[in-house]
Amino acid sequence: MTKKKEQKTQKNASDKVNEEISDSSKIEDLTSQLEEAQQSTKDNWDKLLRSQAEMENLKRRTAKDLENAHKYALDGFVKALLEVSDSLTMGIKSAREDKATLETTTEGLELTMKVFNSTIEKFGVESINPIDEKFDTIIGNPPYVSYLNVIPET
Repeated sequence: MTKKKEQKTQKNASDKVNEEISDSSKIEDLTSQLEEAQQSTKDNWDKLLRSQAEMENLKRRTAKDLENAHKYALDGFVKALLEVSDSLTMGIKSAREDKATLETTTEGLELTMKVFNSTIEKFGVESINPIDEKFDTIIGNPPYVSYLNVIPET
């Protein structure tokens, strides 16, 4: 019987060793999985932070581009209106001369008006003549349509 006890003891000991090996293998597997999960979490956190930074940069760039668009659009419009201002200045100067007549002054004003109308048309402003027309709320007040009341030619 002692041999059977020894065999059982050896079997129990080998089972314990196998269990310990199996347990240590499981622990190593779990440790490996934990490290992989931690690395994945770290990578995803890094991606999140980079995405947030990119979004903030995009917001700043967009705001700056919009500001520049407004600034340079207004600059272009003002520069185009300088031609009209120059024409008006010359008209005033010629109207003050001794040989100026009402006919030449009117002709100069008409030419200045043509320059003004062509200038604003370059920027998408359309002249309309609302005289003797019923007010149309569709074209009369939307924010995207600019209009100018012009005295009709006689």
